[in-house]
Amino acid sequence: MKIEHVAIWAKDIDKVCAFYRKYFDGVVHPVYHNSAKQFTSRFVTFESGARLEVMHRPDIDADVGTEAMFHVEHCGLTHLSFSVGSKEGVDRLTRQMSDDGIQVIGEPRTTGDGYYESVVLDPEGNPVEITV
Repeated sequence: MKIEHVAIWAKDIDKVCAFYRKYFDGVVHPVYHNSAKQFTSRFVTFESGARLEVMHRPDIDADVGTEAMFHVEHCGLTHLSFSVGSKEGVDRLTRQMSDDGIQVIGEPRTTGDGYYESVVLDPEGNPVEITV
């Protein structure tokens, strides 16, 4: 058994998909649109086979604010994590993203549980962990 995909709401599907394509080599699939439900989505597939569904509906408020994401205010999805294979890869990608203006909220470090990681925010403010 495996997780088939994870889905996130977004205001700007194309901007979010472009982020995951550029930094994590995701393959962005065609837009699906259901006009009756005013629902639009795109899947992004990664080398491992994992998929991310980026969804939009005009009545969904995707702006929860950066402040809310760093306090335990609800149970649910907290972050996505991508393994880049090495500490050097974590450092390199984090530096590239910072240089590109991506907000880094956790500099590369070894955590208490032994992971070497950094944390950035995608264009919609979703935390993304970059790890070995």
